[in-house]
Amino acid sequence: MKQEILQLNKISAVANNTLKNYEIKSESKKPIGIMLRSFNMHEYELPSSVIAIARAGAGVNNIPCDKYAEKGVCVFNTPGANANAVAELIVALALNASRNIIAASIWASKLEGDTIAKDVEKGKGSFAGNEISGKTIAVLGLGAIGKKVAILFNALGLKVKGYDPFISDETKSLLSFAEICKEPSECVKDSDFVTIHIPYMDSTKNFVDAKLIKNFKKGAILINGARGELVNNDDILSALSSGAVSKYVTDFPQPQLMNKDNVILIPHLGASSEEAEDNCALMAAEELVDYIEN
Repeated sequence: MKQEILQLNKISAVANNTLKNYEIKSESKKPIGIMLRSFNMHEYELPSSVIAIARAGAGVNNIPCDKYAEKGVCVFNTPGANANAVAELIVALALNASRNIIAASIWASKLEGDTIAKDVEKGKGSFAGNEISGKTIAVLGLGAIGKKVAILFNALGLKVKGYDPFISDETKSLLSFAEICKEPSECVKDSDFVTIHIPYMDSTKNFVDAKLIKNFKKGAILINGARGELVNNDDILSALSSGAVSKYVTDFPQPQLMNKDNVILIPHLGASSEEAEDNCALMAAEELVDYIEN
């Protein structure tokens, strides 16, 4: 009889071949391993049969790792598997924020009648924006995602500044085109864009707050594709109101941010590409099987 792998979320079928010697279940009372994506395990009653858990994603804030460590349960994640998907989205968000693409599209979709062509020519000036080439971007966090973000923006003609207290010599060499800063305040200074790619934990909560925002270039655009809790909502809304920050683009909608001027909300699309879901699922399955069998 095959051992069971419980999937608490829908996982890409590319993992099935790696799990061919196991029975994949959506419900199980005695799984040896668990795979998940966004399922919140903090209140979950973990079956005693479980020896390992694999999350098809980078963060593990939806898993009580310390609690499971005490039980001897190993927790895996899949860092880097979704890095390209997130990095490409950050580029798209920067372009949208600079060129007002979403607002312009919403406006254009509401035009009616035989005067649409004239209305377009008359109204398009309201959405005029700026090109990103030649601008400066601050990349806070130079891990798997941050590195790719830096490389993409460099290719698009931006000056890149980066901050990461744990940066390796290998990464420094890879990002030889970038100015590596020792402090976040130094990194964001004179930057037209600030993008966040650091992990969320107690020590990084509200990483971007009023104190750091004081160092922003006036009118900078803040992009958050990492975790909502990394930005202090009160402080960013205050900065938007004063004009210190021109736009806040976040992949993490929260009640406080709804229907606010110059806040662009995206429904957590960072890793939502077929390629990223496949990569994460395959890596998670391989980690799980390797641990169970070896």
